[in-house]
Amino acid sequence: MAGEQILAIDNGTQSVRALIFDLRGNLIAKKRIPIQPYFSTQPGWAEQDPEVFWRGVCDACQGLWQMEGVHKEAIAGVGLTTQRSTVINLDADHQPLRPAMVWLDQRRSEDLAPVGGLWGLLFKIAGMQATVHYLQAEAEANWIKTRQPEIWKQTDKFVFLSGYLTYKLVDKVIDSVGCQVGYIPFDYKKQDWASPSDWKWDAVQLEREMLPELVSPTGLLGTISKAAAEATGIPEGLPLIATAADKATEVIGAGCLDPHIGCLSYGTTATINTTHRKYVEVIPLIPPYPSAVPGAYSLEVQIYRGFWMVSWFKDEFGQVEKRKAEELGIEAEVLFDELLQIAPPGADGLILQPYWSPGLKIPGPEAKGAVIGFGDVHNRAHFYRAIIEGLAYALREGADRTEKRSHIPITSLRVAGGGSQSPGVMQSTADIFGLPVSRPHVYEASGLGAAMDVAVGLGLLPDFETAVAEMAHIGDTFEPDRRRHVMYTELYERIYKRMYKQLKPLYYEIDEILQHGQPHP
Repeated sequence: MAGEQILAIDNGTQSVRALIFDLRGNLIAKKRIPIQPYFSTQPGWAEQDPEVFWRGVCDACQGLWQMEGVHKEAIAGVGLTTQRSTVINLDADHQPLRPAMVWLDQRRSEDLAPVGGLWGLLFKIAGMQATVHYLQAEAEANWIKTRQPEIWKQTDKFVFLSGYLTYKLVDKVIDSVGCQVGYIPFDYKKQDWASPSDWKWDAVQLEREMLPELVSPTGLLGTISKAAAEATGIPEGLPLIATAADKATEVIGAGCLDPHIGCLSYGTTATINTTHRKYVEVIPLIPPYPSAVPGAYSLEVQIYRGFWMVSWFKDEFGQVEKRKAEELGIEAEVLFDELLQIAPPGADGLILQPYWSPGLKIPGPEAKGAVIGFGDVHNRAHFYRAIIEGLAYALREGADRTEKRSHIPITSLRVAGGGSQSPGVMQSTADIFGLPVSRPHVYEASGLGAAMDVAVGLGLLPDFETAVAEMAHIGDTFEPDRRRHVMYTELYERIYKRMYKQLKPLYYEIDEILQHGQPHP
């Protein structure tokens, strides 16, 4: 029916998807275009030509219009959601000056002067100097400004990938409040650019005029330009409605509108999110990110390498599954559920802490991955189960912190991302948390959340409560096994939660030996 379908564009790390949803949350059509996540010219660098992302959007959209049953006149509006924290420098003509620095990039600027003045004194008193220094070192803008000053001098606008693709679609440098996730001078409590006196302007030395205009989720970013219409096939003049970054739209697409429903994302970065109307820092000085719901907050705890660890396991230990998957024409990850059947819950005492990449504060930047409890009974299956259980333990710890800070218990869970497709992963998660765990009725939860923003923004649905009720439906639900939950809780409380504190001094020792060739005196 005319004007009752929504086009959602989801630019993730490994692909661009163009998706059409109706107002019941049904996925009418989908076109996926794989993209190279990044290229690397030096160890730890992760960059990509911005044209790769835009070409992916164009090809995905053009592919939709070739599908049977897809009618452009049925599209009421467009929503865009993207990977977070991928940054692009634009010149005065709004053309990219250098490759995009992708969120997986690991370069740091350790030699920056610390924030001084009154803010510096306050951070020293509060014991937060190390955290602020970490933020400075991680900021992509600081690295580009100090290492590539010729690029910085030519930079007129500094935007996230969402802002760049929005510009390509509506010919205006503008972005959604919900997409501002990264090392930028953003006031996460007020959900706007920081005030002139805020310390973030000293920590990340950007100028206000370099940043885009912001619009809250459900607001109008602009209309599809003639050039964008020719490139994508999207009808010219259709409204582009502000949504949010892919994690935030995923939370809403999974139906997690109330703070007592947790959303686990088993994606490249594993997260636990809850939606709150009150500003709460789960970890001090680490803000909640903007929700896909205007004015709301998405409380989040991240495991930086998350379900990437499954890809790592596949590359390092999964040759058997890779060969068999090629013969069957399926993904190797599908076969890993067989490993969960071989190794018993608890992995015969093998326990993994999934800090393959360090965190900001919890864990700290010194953290490293750890596996303890090895014995002669253990094999590949045990190690794979330990990965899955370790990720769930880490996310349960995030849930504990969220509940403690917000004073609202989490009573049920939704799971999105690649891991949601594994019955074994879903059941292990239910057993470790001791809560019912459900997956959304469609895999494309982030795209669905973006479509919900569009539906509310255009008045096709009156509010998010209605949008969740009408569009976000529960798929399979996995109930916890109470006996397993008791065992997992013992392992979690008595072993897992003590590992980091016990091993932390050794992590410092490792760094000291590797950097200076000798241990602490």
